[in-house]
Amino acid sequence: MTLSMEKGSSEEYSLIKSGALHPPTRVHITVIMGAVSWPLIDGVITRYQMVPSDQTGRSTLQVTGEDISLKLDLIEKNEVYRNISDSNIVDEILDNYATWGIEPEIEATSEVPNEIQRVTTQEGTDLAFIRQLASRNRFIFYVEPKDDPGFSKAYWGLEKRSGRPQPALTMNMGPYSNVEAPLNFDFNSLDPVEPEVRFMDYANYQTISVPPLTTTLPPLAAESAPPMRRSIARDSARLNLPRARLRSETLSQRSASAVNATGEIDTARYGSVLRPRRLVGVRGAGEKHDGLYYVKQVTHRIRPGEYKQSFTLEREGLGSSVRTVL
Repeated sequence: MTLSMEKGSSEEYSLIKSGALHPPTRVHITVIMGAVSWPLIDGVITRYQMVPSDQTGRSTLQVTGEDISLKLDLIEKNEVYRNISDSNIVDEILDNYATWGIEPEIEATSEVPNEIQRVTTQEGTDLAFIRQLASRNRFIFYVEPKDDPGFSKAYWGLEKRSGRPQPALTMNMGPYSNVEAPLNFDFNSLDPVEPEVRFMDYANYQTISVPPLTTTLPPLAAESAPPMRRSIARDSARLNLPRARLRSETLSQRSASAVNATGEIDTARYGSVLRPRRLVGVRGAGEKHDGLYYVKQVTHRIRPGEYKQSFTLEREGLGSSVRTVL
């Protein structure tokens, strides 16, 4: 955030003197459009930069922060978890942050490792460890603000590529167009990778290869881009068959997005706020590029009288998996 400053009755700037924006103050930013409020961030200020000026009204305060997941990334730990599933480990860790209004939404995992065969250990911060557990279960982890200030949802589970899509991004449709400029589509055939996962069967002293597994996420494209490259998992020898299959699916899922699209919208013209980690439709870009996409990233740019968003979309190939988008 960049804020203008003026000195009060004293010789100090009022924003500085009040301490309201000093680290580590917690900040909740919400945008109100019409009668609907859209929470954008529940975070913590980590630094500020003051730029004083001898011209009236030209002094500024630049405030930088991170979302509330920063609280999980401040203290490194060494912990051991015996005979407990990954999802229960995550639930146990996040329970320590309930006082910060972090409410977990966790997808259960079924495997409970026997400590004779495997013991899960943590070496690092809670945030890094939770992301590590998510990665090995083909999951994602993120924290996003809820409607109530001071509360955030911590999601640990599969990407949500289902449900009602957001209002469609429309181009080449005259007055119905709502994107600021033509979308930029990037089809990279080298992104999809076919993983080769091998593990050791110590009972028979044999190396077993797991057939490549495709992702179980709902398809967004009619034609998935075939992999042109093959990779070898270098740390899979000690896995068992279920975990080796999971590793193969995880690696396939990570490299499945061959098509990316970038663009910009004016929220007033779009009529809503585009949210990340959800589906959105695209229309007016042609048969091969219309359809549903997963919103990977959104950047908000807000200034007096203007609210624009730039975004990145992704999916696994060309052609639409649905007949229409709205």
